[in-house]
Amino acid sequence: MRQARSASLVDGPALKSTRELTHDLPGTDITIGVDIGTSGVKAIAVDGRGRVRARARIPHRVHAGEPDTFEHDAEVAWREGPLRAVAGLGAATDSAVGLGVVACVPSLVALNDDLHPLSSGLLYGDRRGRSAGRETPGWTVLRNPLDAREGEAFLRWASRQWPGARAYWPAQALAAVALGGKPVIDVFTAMTFFPVFDGGRWDPAMLAELGLTEDQLPCVKTEFGTSAAQIAPGGPAGNRAPLTLTAGGVDVVAEQITVGVNEPGDVHVICGDTLLTWAVMPDAGDVRGLWRIPHARPGLCLIGGPSNAGGLFLDWAQRLTGTQSGQTTMRPDDIPSWIPYVRGERTPLHDDSLRASLHGLNLTHDAAALRRAAYEAAGFVVRHHLDLAGCAPNRIVATGGGVRDNAWMQALADCTGAMVVRSAVPEGAALGMAWVARMAAGLESAASDAHHWFRARKPVYPDERWVEPCSRRYKIFRTLTAEHSPC
Repeated sequence: MRQARSASLVDGPALKSTRELTHDLPGTDITIGVDIGTSGVKAIAVDGRGRVRARARIPHRVHAGEPDTFEHDAEVAWREGPLRAVAGLGAATDSAVGLGVVACVPSLVALNDDLHPLSSGLLYGDRRGRSAGRETPGWTVLRNPLDAREGEAFLRWASRQWPGARAYWPAQALAAVALGGKPVIDVFTAMTFFPVFDGGRWDPAMLAELGLTEDQLPCVKTEFGTSAAQIAPGGPAGNRAPLTLTAGGVDVVAEQITVGVNEPGDVHVICGDTLLTWAVMPDAGDVRGLWRIPHARPGLCLIGGPSNAGGLFLDWAQRLTGTQSGQTTMRPDDIPSWIPYVRGERTPLHDDSLRASLHGLNLTHDAAALRRAAYEAAGFVVRHHLDLAGCAPNRIVATGGGVRDNAWMQALADCTGAMVVRSAVPEGAALGMAWVARMAAGLESAASDAHHWFRARKPVYPDERWVEPCSRRYKIFRTLTAEHSPC
């Protein structure tokens, strides 16, 4: 019997799906990217020139019955969502030759013999992903995503709660099987279960310790951009010709391959439900509080990491403040300050116990001022990451659904003092995975060529009226968060 789910403010209002289709489809070079996000599944059909020919979005709810739980209904979000999203592409699937699925990481669900969920779909940040020793604030300083060991903790929890389950899979594997493929993930997804996956295989000693066998876990493709399976015509994906499936991947990796941030001072900010900041820097070692991962170019690295001050926080703040305001003009020097940690913070504070607060309110402030303050809080988090990294940004390349929100993009520019280049394709992770699907189908040979697909909207520049007042509020933000910072 499946576990009951508790609703919360995170669930939000009723959700509606969206679909968009362009009918002048080319013949045989369409590939499909599917992104299982925190609040919805996005699917796009892309031609060989990087043009989005059809798109669909199927919303789903994220459940947080308690402040430190975070989960999906895996049947709805990981099985039904991808099927509905791909079906929403309509005729674009007829000529598709490749398909790839990415998802937020880590995630995990225990499945019965019919491959239907026994457990909830655990998501990043859920308390069941906390490793031993993570029960107190400031428990450690993570140098990279592997240090969190959330995936390992998910497996420990699921194998205890549902011993002998048929399978323990992340979202990508369940979606692949639902679409008619096989439960195959790439090495980046597998590494979110480190050290159970050691970089080359599922570690036999770790599996024995957890009471698991290798056939209960997904297969892993260690070579990036290769075929994982063939989806037969007439299958659940709705394809009329054989469809090459590539191994399920990580949303952030797929998002990065098209943006072309390759020079020191370039910054990639993913404005999704999670806010991620990555600064391209010379590789001079770890930065306390931030993650450091290799860059494709020798001698460079990406410094930054994820924050909870993204779309989930902003949507929550929007629901609190509403959309109407009696104030027609906000004063740049009179905006309150949010501390945006409604569900703790990841980098650079690494404190699951933090909660949000609002400072500097007065009787002149209305809903518009509070909304602007929320956007600024997200901008201040980005600026904090850049300051710690020692990065004076040349430009910020923004991707993710937040690029549609002009107020968010303007606040990001005002708070960092940098030009913001907005992607013209909000579904950046799905776009990157469509490129990887082209590689698997033999149409491309290198991930490094994916930057040719990047399209930019008109850039957003800092508003000089707001830059200095934002800098003053940033100092307030840093003072209020200083007691929690390991830096």
